[in-house]
Amino acid sequence: MAGLSSNSIHESAIVDDGATIGEGTRVWHFVHVCAGAVVGSGCSLGQGVYVGNDVVIGNNVKIQNNVSVYDSVRLEDDVFCGPSMVFTNVYNPRSAVSRKDEYRETFVRKGATLGANCTVVCGIEIGEGAFIGAGAVVNRDVPAWALMVGVPARQIGWMSAHGEQLDMPLHGNEVTVCPHTGDEYQLKDQVLSRVASGGN
Repeated sequence: MAGLSSNSIHESAIVDDGATIGEGTRVWHFVHVCAGAVVGSGCSLGQGVYVGNDVVIGNNVKIQNNVSVYDSVRLEDDVFCGPSMVFTNVYNPRSAVSRKDEYRETFVRKGATLGANCTVVCGIEIGEGAFIGAGAVVNRDVPAWALMVGVPARQIGWMSAHGEQLDMPLHGNEVTVCPHTGDEYQLKDQVLSRVASGGN
């Protein structure tokens, strides 16, 4: 692969001793992966990405350019982090006050998308398949499959695993099918679940 060494780590990247990098993961220009980090297989860490010590990244995670994944962030499989999006790990930072023992864990569940330049305030959970729009500021838990936009982020719809907005209200008890995959989604008591696969 052009620009990468045989083990898929660019010569300009720094991977500290002790870091775990899964098979097939690509580590691009000027990336820094700290010693305690665990990165799964089939991932891509774009130019200028930083991965802290207390970070766990699943398989097939795509982290675009200029993203810092700080301590206490957990990314499950198939998460997408758009260019220059932001994680935090201290809720009330002050330069003069050390709060390294007050980091709040942030969980991003399987298949979620975090759009370019969005900000994820620490201590929350972003549900499976959720979609955070570009530039949004997320400061509270996000339901699975929710489409979130704005500052602060608010829910405006539901997204399919294919990344398309579903024709479904925010509330109620309804069933819909993704036109691209045939997957069936059921909304019940303001919780959306993927209940059947279309097999495509």
